[in-house]
Amino acid sequence: MTLRTHYPPIEPLETGFLPAGNLHSLYWERSGNPAGIPVIFVHGGPGAGTSAKDRGFFDPARYHIVLLDQRGAGKSTPSGECRENTTELLIADLERLRERLGIAQWLVFGGSWGSTLSLAYAQAHPERCLGLILRGIWLASTEEQQWWLHGMRQFYPKEWEAFAGAIPPEERGDLLAAYQRRLSDPDPAVHAAAARAWSHYEGACLRLIPLPAEPLRPEDAVFELNLARLEAHYFGNGAFLTPNQLLDGVPRIAHLPCTIVHGRYDVICPVRYAFALADAWPSAKLVVVPDAGHSSMEPGITSALVTATDAFADGR
Repeated sequence: MTLRTHYPPIEPLETGFLPAGNLHSLYWERSGNPAGIPVIFVHGGPGAGTSAKDRGFFDPARYHIVLLDQRGAGKSTPSGECRENTTELLIADLERLRERLGIAQWLVFGGSWGSTLSLAYAQAHPERCLGLILRGIWLASTEEQQWWLHGMRQFYPKEWEAFAGAIPPEERGDLLAAYQRRLSDPDPAVHAAAARAWSHYEGACLRLIPLPAEPLRPEDAVFELNLARLEAHYFGNGAFLTPNQLLDGVPRIAHLPCTIVHGRYDVICPVRYAFALADAWPSAKLVVVPDAGHSSMEPGITSALVTATDAFADGR
């Protein structure tokens, strides 16, 4: 079977910044066909932001592609800001952008933390959704958080040792709290070192077949800090969701079409949670990619996602 790849690169038709609360200004863009199927790309992290490659999951002739950098992420300002940054506010931001662009309903496409926010958004506003395409399911449970902080060492022991080893032995009883203290420290030497350790740990676990290490660029330090600060912030607040909220809320969206794509060897977000979501949502289609980990850029994951967006555009 031939694997699908991204659609060829395209440039945005329009970009802008959306005011959000007293602090934030959110970067957004739209591309593709303005008369096509509207789709909102909900990025992961939180804190990862969007990139030009994210447009490539959608046929630009058939989709009106909308990308948004969430609060504190990507090109949004202020960078890495945790104040006024909650799931409820991110949901409200999506609604404001939808209204700003004059879109009545859109397909919701999100992976990893983006799957979490996509589910929360859809359950809050099911009438605004055409359907969902989700990848790398994270249901924001305490169990999943503890797996990220401690369990991944079963597969990546040396990477975990480097992650934990960035914290003094006397503080390792609560790694999350220790990292939060350092990531919020105003001293760049302190927060940059913590951000690098946090993001390198996650990055090492992303793929089934790791990529060779590349030299660090200046913009990488900004990305690392945004990712680490916001992930730790959302971890520390239980993603601002109540226990089991996303599974309990499935009946609100069970009438919508949904495709779930998940790597069989996803260490960051174990596949059992994709099965849990599919069990709660019997009409959803679960695609388990047999030779992939977590990253949307792994060939099998990319292929399954492009196949899913094409199928939705075809009405299948």
